[in-house]
Amino acid sequence: MIGFYDYTVILTYLSLLSACTGIIVSLSGPGHPYIGTFFLLFCGLCDAFDGKVARRKKDRTELEKAFGIQIDSLSDLVAFGVLPVAIGVAMLRLSPVMESLEERMKAGGPLIVRFLLTAVLILYALAALIRLAYFNVTEEERQKVEKGVRKYYQGMPVTTVALIFPFIQLLQYIIPTDVTMMYFATAIICGFAFLMPIHIRKPGLRGILLMIAIGAVEFGLMLLGKLLK
Repeated sequence: MIGFYDYTVILTYLSLLSACTGIIVSLSGPGHPYIGTFFLLFCGLCDAFDGKVARRKKDRTELEKAFGIQIDSLSDLVAFGVLPVAIGVAMLRLSPVMESLEERMKAGGPLIVRFLLTAVLILYALAALIRLAYFNVTEEERQKVEKGVRKYYQGMPVTTVALIFPFIQLLQYIIPTDVTMMYFATAIICGFAFLMPIHIRKPGLRGILLMIAIGAVEFGLMLLGKLLK
C-alpha cells in the first residue's frame, strides 16, 4: 500500500477519524453539535502531540517528512475547518432564535438569514484552507534554509479553534440566551485571524500543557453540563 503507517502518523490519522466521526454525529438526525464538539476537543489533543511524536524518529527520510507535513494539514482541514462547519450547521438547525425568526418574519426572510449564515461557514472553511496551504508552502521553503522547528506562526493556527469553539458552546450552560449567533460571529473572527499577517509565537511544552489543561476543563464542564441538562 502507498503511504506511511508507522507511529509518526498515528495521531494524525486518529485526529482525522475523530473529525469524520464528529461530522457524522453533528449532522445525524436533527443534529448533535455538542457531541460533535467532544470530537473537536479530541482532535486538538491529537494535534498537540503529533509533531513531537513524529520528530522522535530521527531517521525519517525527506519523503516521510514531506508526507508528514502534507497529511497533517489535510487532517487539520477536516478537523478544524470542516468539523466546526458541521457543528455550526447543527446549531443552526436547533437554534431557538432561528425558530422564533421563522415564526415572526414573512416568507423568504428566514431563508435569507440561513443563506447568509451558511455563507459565513463556507468562507470560514475557505480561510482555513488558504491558511493551511500557505503554511505548507512556507514550511517547505523554510526547511530548505533552516533546521529544526519554526518558532513563530504567521496568522492564527487553525488548531486554536479546538479551544475557542468549545468555549462558545460552554457559554450555553452559563447564559440563558442562545449562543448560535455568537458561534457564527466567532467563525468570522477566526477566519480573518487565520489570514492576518501577524506573528504568533509557537508554544513550548508549558504552553502545550496549559492548552491541554484548558481543553480538559472544557471537556469536563461540557460533559457535566450534558449530564445535568
